[in-house]
Amino acid sequence: MRSLHTWIEQRLSNAQAVICLSLAMTLLCLLLPATTLAQQTPIPDSAAAAAAFQTPSRIRTIQVVGNQRVEANTVASYLLFAPGDPYSEDRIDLSLKTLYATGLFADVVIDPRDGNVLIQVIENPIINRVIFEGNKSLKTDKINDEISAEPRSLFTRAQVQEDVQRIIELYRQSGRFGATVEPKVVEQPQNRVDLIFEISEGPVTGIKRINFIGNAEYSDRKLRKEIATTESIWWKFFSSNDNYDPGRLEFDREQLRTFYTNRGFADFRVVSAVAELTPDQENFYVTFTLDEGGEYRWGDISVETELEALNKNFLKRLVNIQEGEVFNSSQIETAIDNLNFAAGTSGYAFVDIQQDLRLDRETKTVDLVFNVVEGPRVYIEKIDIVGNTTTLDYVIRRELELVEGDAFNRILLDRSRNRVRALRFFEDVEIVETQGSSPDRAVVEVRVKEQPTGELSFSAGFSSADAFLVDLSITQRNLRGRGQLLRFVIRASSNRREIDARFTEPRFLGRNLAGSVELFDVVIDFLEEAGFRSTRTGGQIGLAFPLTQNTSLSTRYSLRSESIEFPQENECDAVLASSLNNSLSAQNTQLLSLCQQVGGRLSSIVGYTFGWDRRNDPITPTGGFDFRFSQDVAGVGGDVRYLRTDVRGNYYKGLFPGVIATAGLSGGYIRGWSGDPVQVNDRYFKGNQDFRGFDNAGIGPRVVNFVAETGSTLIPTASGGVDGRQQALGGNLFALAAAEVSFPVGLPQLLGSLFVEAGTVGLLDEDFQYNIIVDPGTSGLQSGASCDGVTASGVICQRTVDSLSPRVTAGASIFWESPFGPIRFDFAKPLVKQSFDDRQSFQFTTRTRF
Repeated sequence: MRSLHTWIEQRLSNAQAVICLSLAMTLLCLLLPATTLAQQTPIPDSAAAAAAFQTPSRIRTIQVVGNQRVEANTVASYLLFAPGDPYSEDRIDLSLKTLYATGLFADVVIDPRDGNVLIQVIENPIINRVIFEGNKSLKTDKINDEISAEPRSLFTRAQVQEDVQRIIELYRQSGRFGATVEPKVVEQPQNRVDLIFEISEGPVTGIKRINFIGNAEYSDRKLRKEIATTESIWWKFFSSNDNYDPGRLEFDREQLRTFYTNRGFADFRVVSAVAELTPDQENFYVTFTLDEGGEYRWGDISVETELEALNKNFLKRLVNIQEGEVFNSSQIETAIDNLNFAAGTSGYAFVDIQQDLRLDRETKTVDLVFNVVEGPRVYIEKIDIVGNTTTLDYVIRRELELVEGDAFNRILLDRSRNRVRALRFFEDVEIVETQGSSPDRAVVEVRVKEQPTGELSFSAGFSSADAFLVDLSITQRNLRGRGQLLRFVIRASSNRREIDARFTEPRFLGRNLAGSVELFDVVIDFLEEAGFRSTRTGGQIGLAFPLTQNTSLSTRYSLRSESIEFPQENECDAVLASSLNNSLSAQNTQLLSLCQQVGGRLSSIVGYTFGWDRRNDPITPTGGFDFRFSQDVAGVGGDVRYLRTDVRGNYYKGLFPGVIATAGLSGGYIRGWSGDPVQVNDRYFKGNQDFRGFDNAGIGPRVVNFVAETGSTLIPTASGGVDGRQQALGGNLFALAAAEVSFPVGLPQLLGSLFVEAGTVGLLDEDFQYNIIVDPGTSGLQSGASCDGVTASGVICQRTVDSLSPRVTAGASIFWESPFGPIRFDFAKPLVKQSFDDRQSFQFTTRTRF
């Protein structure tokens, strides 16, 4: 009846509606029996009841009651009707659903009444606190990161149940399948609640046994080493992989597939991976059912393309797969990467490389066809930077090799990601692309996660070489979010004390030019090793800029005041006077070279460095190389004249996941010019950190006492007995080579490495070499005279050994990221050495930060 009445009102005038309604009611009364009317038409007891039954034609007012925090206007904004609108049951029903969907209300009632709509709401409470009880194995912070409930958020029962399931899943991932979670609510004033999760963790569910069915080629023991899941053994208390995790089981399936397909089994598959819980609910039995298939070899390998700039024969040479070799699926991905790179360098940024594997089960061969076709062209519509709360947008954008409007290029995007990561401002950098406004448009989103770039630290440590280390530094690598570097450092050890302040602007004058200013005061203490102490005070300015994608050039100018000190410098006046009178004693001969260098001098140095970096990752490279060549010329003014040339290169190769091989070469040569020899504080002193197995300044030219063998008619040589080792003198040339393989050792935060190192230091200027008699014995020879031509036996001769003899060491290192700071242990054994070298078989280094 209401629907009929409403339909009539909407289509006829008021007079017509009254007439038609009266006629319809009269006709209905005549046709229906009286008893039926009496049963179907209730007789209202009062006028009020009749009024309540009447459906309003229009909404006159809206009233909201029951709201406490949510404003009435906010509630009304969710409604699909307003005062003055025609009454509609559909609109009221949709408004009711909309209010529920906001999540603000636990209950909503809409009463239309006679056009004065009454909306009664009961608001969801606000969570005051979230409390966890009974969690011992999982930290509260870790659980909080997984659930959505948090203080000052809305409480809904549906959301709480979802959080309960998340917590249970978290415990299952940690191996506790018997964990239960019971949520409880404690009401507080002002419609607030405390949400309590009562957790019963239950026992740790381990892996009792891992079984394999169907494996004929490889043993169970071998396959267990290839998967992440491990069996529970009492001594594996640092491992968490011996807990059952369904997600890890899926990963294991993929690991097995990769293992077999990399060894020729092209049609291998894991039929099933089943985990069965023991009756005591404490352990699982995991069973993998395998279908190994047969061993395949590569058959015909070909590359097809219709792109004009690409040559099929050239592309096929990039596919490093040989016919007849054992099938290896990993070679396919490598080949696709090579083909993509070749197409990109030839101008095809959009290629689609389709692979067609054809298995011949009779001949056990796999034919492979790569079809290189040009893909659809896509252009970058927009680049969004997300997650940079501190770093300004333009600092990130200037590292990108693409801008809006450029053609989409995956290779350039990968390079851009590496460039942004190389800033070291972000913990994580991810570049994703999504569909733009049309199929040929893409939106690129650069997602970054900021990490602290400011640092106020005090470090203290100890090493077997430097004894103690103290480091106080204030560093901001991203000053004001503009990418600028500001650093102030005070550093001290037993051999070195340094104060250094530096500022670097990476985009000097708005160009791709890094400008830097540095002030320093450095004291190098070699009193024990070489008998002198050197002080350098000054400053340096520099400019650096890229030459190509992978090469760069930096220039610098340094002006510094230098001085040399040693304990016997008060004897220098007498020593220099004796030298002029040719009355220098043997003991004073050793002081002469130092006395000639003592005092202050001004060094004015111009230099440059050429860098070539082809590493695949700027932080943890697993492939590629880096190379540096630098030269410094002293003598553009000042008191010192020399040319120094240094070169260093490293090559990186990932052998297996987590196993990285590194090979390095380094060398240097310094030579005075305009008649100036190379002073002692400018020479190379190597050992310790530079050359493991030897002490600081442990190799290179050195003053040594030799004793002639009885009856010898020759001057003392290295074949004579070594009586005493004296000062290290440093060298004008050094060359070092190293090969190292680093690998995980199976325990968290631990890495190991094996290394071999070889090197030499020498070519000291003749002005600073000794060859004098220090003890003539009974021969009647004069002390301080030259050893040349001496034929008497028993004479002790002091001279400089400078033969560029190679040294070789081998050893192992252990790196531990301990809670107290990084710790490193080096064990080295000199394989080739000289008897007068300072050796060091064990080295320990640690440092912590407060």
